[in-house]
Amino acid sequence: MTAQTAFTLINPQTKELAFKVFEFDDEKYFNSQRVYNYYSMLLVTEGAGKLEADFSEYPFKENALMCFSVYQPFVILPESTFKGILINFHPDFFCIHKHQEEVACNGVLFNNIYEPPLLQLEQPEMDELLSVVAKLKTEMQNPAPAQYELMIAYLKIFLISASRLKMQRQPVDEQKYEQDEPFILKTLKDAIEEHYRTKHSPGYYAQLLNITTKALNRLSKIHFKRTLTALIAERLIIEAKRELYLTSKPVKRIAYELGFQDEFYFSRFFKNNAEVSPQLYRTMVGFAKGEL
Repeated sequence: MTAQTAFTLINPQTKELAFKVFEFDDEKYFNSQRVYNYYSMLLVTEGAGKLEADFSEYPFKENALMCFSVYQPFVILPESTFKGILINFHPDFFCIHKHQEEVACNGVLFNNIYEPPLLQLEQPEMDELLSVVAKLKTEMQNPAPAQYELMIAYLKIFLISASRLKMQRQPVDEQKYEQDEPFILKTLKDAIEEHYRTKHSPGYYAQLLNITTKALNRLSKIHFKRTLTALIAERLIIEAKRELYLTSKPVKRIAYELGFQDEFYFSRFFKNNAEVSPQLYRTMVGFAKGEL
């Protein structure tokens, strides 16, 4: 028998979901593709299985933390028991782009094309995050003055704590990369960050790194679980989403600034990679928040 509980806050101005904590004890909510117009964080307290995201599969077990950006598709396929907590928050409730210096989760928990959206936790670490969730639920059940402000404070604590846990594990990954391909992997990431706005071809990066496109693509699939073409596309989509949300720039201008001469080609590219059109993304998520 399913015993799911949801704690929800609605934005009084837009009437849309602002924040939600959803407790679940089976997989029914996750075994078909999910695409949300808000950020999602999943704490798996019991169970094991596979996560499908970013065209890759990631095994997980209990005490896993999964983080998904706005309109990032994912499917969870548990092996048997599956229990935990899902947290959703809309960018209007808390924008990770505008508060990057405060919480530093953008590029760590979210929008990191080089790392899995999955982190295995130790039991004390999971307990630490669950204690913050408990405070969020208590606050949601007892509305009081400055409720939003206190909830955002608890959300920041959760994001900072989770980001620190993920960053603590990165040195292990870096050592692994140094043993395998010390120069290529680091240089590839730096090259994409420097040139993705103007250079969209995998061949460009292969030539820049003095390696064949086939070999570089193979390394990308081994270490980043996706092709080089997919890496470049994801980096472009992350920046396009940021511009659509934070600015009032016309789609045509955003397309041009990201190296697309044809606005309609950019719109098709965005929809193929983000599941929605740039216009719908802007409508559902909001825009010009950086200009307020």
